[in-house]
Amino acid sequence: MTDAVAIDTGADTRKWGKYLYVSSVVLLCAWVIVPIYFLMINTLSSPETVSSFPKPFFPEFDLGSLKFFAGFAGMLTALKNSVLVAGMTMIMSILIGAPAGYALSRFEFRGKGTFRLLILLTRAFPLPLLALPLAVLFIRTGLDDTAFGLALVHTTLALPFAVLITFSLFSGIPIELEEAAWTLGCNRLTAFTKVVLPLILPGITASAIFAFVISWNEVFAAAVLTIENRTLTAFLLQNLDTSPLHLKFAGGFILVVPALIFIFVVRKYLFAMWGIANR
Repeated sequence: MTDAVAIDTGADTRKWGKYLYVSSVVLLCAWVIVPIYFLMINTLSSPETVSSFPKPFFPEFDLGSLKFFAGFAGMLTALKNSVLVAGMTMIMSILIGAPAGYALSRFEFRGKGTFRLLILLTRAFPLPLLALPLAVLFIRTGLDDTAFGLALVHTTLALPFAVLITFSLFSGIPIELEEAAWTLGCNRLTAFTKVVLPLILPGITASAIFAFVISWNEVFAAAVLTIENRTLTAFLLQNLDTSPLHLKFAGGFILVVPALIFIFVVRKYLFAMWGIANR
């Protein structure tokens, strides 16, 4: 009798645990998806509908808000600046981060663990604390209000992730593959380009897009270090009080789209880096 009661209690516990798990997943998905869904509804509705109440549950597929966004003075220039800065950030992050990740995975040197910790600690300094020194430095060097100067700051923000992601990628490639290429006449560079690079290229792409998204969504440095050449996030922040409601929804939607694309495109590569099986 005691064993039967224990079995029933264990079954009930697992059942309630399963219900709790499913409920948590549903609530988490709703927390993320519902705001994005209503953002899409208001973006794809006419300006009159956006300002009305109650809000529709389905979009009208009216492009009036997006057309107003595209025709708003300075908006397309800010969008172009965002793409330019994010593109430069992506390139510089990979050009600097990939060699550092390779060195961490393939070479043993004194202070290797400390170096990895210092890479993470670069994210421990809040950007507002560094804003004034950066602004003074950029003014003295002529990098203020330039796309390249802002890209340097964004590269600093994205570089720790680029180094650690590429380190994980290179660590997943057995060094025996390179050693086999060396025995067949390849030097270290040709072994890397012909053997290692094709295997990690999808992961490198994921790391590059991740750096792009970090730069695309950053607002504080863009607002402090630029005046005329503002990115989209800084431009929207500047006009937040004076812009109409449908412009805010359209701008928010344009900012969210690249992050959503990133999630769906590189999801399997990020899962693979942490050893999560693809399904």
